[in-house]
Amino acid sequence: MAKPSTFFVCTSCGAQARQFFGKCASCGSWNTLVEQKAAPAADSRRRRPVAEAAAAEAVVAGQPRRSEPIQAVGERALQRLSSGYGEFDRVLGGGLVPGSLVLVGGDPGIGKSTLLLQSARAMAGRASVLYVSAEESAQQVKLRWRRLAEASPAQPEAGQPEAGEPEAGEPEAGESKAGADFQLLAETDLELVLQELEALRPAVAIIDSIQALHDAELGSAPGSVSQVRECAAALARIAKRQDTALLLVGHVTKEGALAGPKVLEHLVDAVLTFEGDRFASHRLLRAVKNRFGATHELGVFEMRDRGLAEVTNPSELFLGGDEPSAGTATIVACEGTRPLVVEMQALVSTTSYASPRRSATGIAVNRLHQILAVLEKHLGLPLSRFDCYLAVAGGLEVEEPAADLGVAAAVVASYRDLTLPPGTVLVGELGLGGQLRPVGQLELRLQEAARLGFTRAVVPRGTGLAKAAAGFGLQLLEAGGVAEALVAALGVNPADDRG
Repeated sequence: MAKPSTFFVCTSCGAQARQFFGKCASCGSWNTLVEQKAAPAADSRRRRPVAEAAAAEAVVAGQPRRSEPIQAVGERALQRLSSGYGEFDRVLGGGLVPGSLVLVGGDPGIGKSTLLLQSARAMAGRASVLYVSAEESAQQVKLRWRRLAEASPAQPEAGQPEAGEPEAGEPEAGESKAGADFQLLAETDLELVLQELEALRPAVAIIDSIQALHDAELGSAPGSVSQVRECAAALARIAKRQDTALLLVGHVTKEGALAGPKVLEHLVDAVLTFEGDRFASHRLLRAVKNRFGATHELGVFEMRDRGLAEVTNPSELFLGGDEPSAGTATIVACEGTRPLVVEMQALVSTTSYASPRRSATGIAVNRLHQILAVLEKHLGLPLSRFDCYLAVAGGLEVEEPAADLGVAAAVVASYRDLTLPPGTVLVGELGLGGQLRPVGQLELRLQEAARLGFTRAVVPRGTGLAKAAAGFGLQLLEAGGVAEALVAALGVNPADDRG
């Protein structure tokens, strides 16, 4: 059988070439040629003119051939499959949907394979699971499987004798039940993977990773744009046809974006990112896209020596010590529908340079510049002569503007060497005119702050939540501008000392 021919297409101008060149001959762009399959010859039977086809089949004008009214489409109950981890299910929107495609991306070594292998182990007890390892051998996956099995709850309690060591090839205690419906395939050939999916028809299939698979009909290397696109499309077709929930592991580029063509993110139903600081133990699972649930949901895990563990109270990770210090403020951020109590830390010191330094960790530096400009304009603080450093405790990335008031309070507290009263949280967006703007999900934020023992909350005026806050045991301090809010939070007027 003749091998299908391929050609190269420029992603900038659409020009075609028979071989790869670093520079497009038509538009002059560099590294924009991607390989594509040559389309098969058109079938004349399917390319007949519409009028000719209608005459041949005696189709009545205005009558549908294959479409049907939307009211006639039958509805099917959506039965989600739990991943075995509440944090994972939260990000997915309640669990895996049959026939859905979920792309999980993250930095190398962040724990993507560990997360999916733990979920596969949890799901194998109630659903059939196929784990395709395209990067590791079967023996390597089995070693990690045993390590995770040792961390599972099915352990002999303290004081009880442990079972003897299993012989070579014999499953350990607890492995046979967890792995009864777990099938492992170490393969990189797409055709063999598709054949296994057709034969097993599993409820869940995990591909680790999509960049390591290759289609033998394409001459390009695994991980190339054409290989990733064709492999993902073939897997998507079989997953939709068999109602198999498909989890794909994706690599990321050095800039942090998902590797491969952008069409891969459009093809799948959900895009999740697994991230975390390499110096910290916690990992964050976010939903960037989700057709079956809310986006920007957050799941928190902790990496331990026996795998990943769920963090049911993540606010404790992002709070500092019990002893208050100058230049710290506490905010309540929202990631999707989850409120997180986070500590902001600021340091303001006299600059030694002609241009003061501005550094921010966990928040956009341009946002910090804007808040400093508002404080200098409306409070008269000479912050342009001071260096300013800002950090979010725990390494969390805070993107929402509800953190503005907390940033302003931390900066002013560091500048005046003040300490906020214990038990105070600040929530509010700071406008360029110095006014405080309302934020969303404020009642949920106040409820989380009260649960963690906070007693005072500084919020924008006009929320109408005074009665609800009293029911939570919170003293609600409403303010219309940044100066009024800082006086309520700090107990002094920061504009009194302008020197």
